[in-house]
Amino acid sequence: MKIIRDRDVPFIYNKDMKQYLFYGADSPEVKPIDKEYQNIANQRDMYDILSLLWCADTCAPRMRKDWSKDNMTLGQCSITSFLIQDIFGGKVYGIPLPEGGYHCFNLVDDSLFDLTSEQFGNKKLIYTLNYEQSREEHFKDIDKYNRYLLLKNKLLEYLKTNRS
Repeated sequence: MKIIRDRDVPFIYNKDMKQYLFYGADSPEVKPIDKEYQNIANQRDMYDILSLLWCADTCAPRMRKDWSKDNMTLGQCSITSFLIQDIFGGKVYGIPLPEGGYHCFNLVDDSLFDLTSEQFGNKKLIYTLNYEQSREEHFKDIDKYNRYLLLKNKLLEYLKTNRS
């Protein structure tokens, strides 16, 4: 893993020279806290796996018409953040959005990262203005909970098939 700086913007590359653009890609590496997920190396590896699993069915329904493989993180923030919390621990925080609701991201130990930040393109999010998010509150929305379970089950199946 190496960091290449272009005009003071960090770009992180994996051994295959894949560039990571999500917010916090250069943050300290985190490791799974649950042995069920021991075959996930860190948050960048998790991003690679999720890139194969995110789909229109895991996207928030109000955003589904705009979801595409080119914008695969669209509508995936809360279910992804709570799944990350299951795997790596830490807390889920939300940035208030102008249209209402929150955009969720993770803080694990000293590592702040947002695997779904690419959905905002060049728009800057302010990660210092945030509020801790509650799984219970988010999952009162049964559709969101079902999308979380779908993503989690897809991940477990992927790990069983590809990483066991």
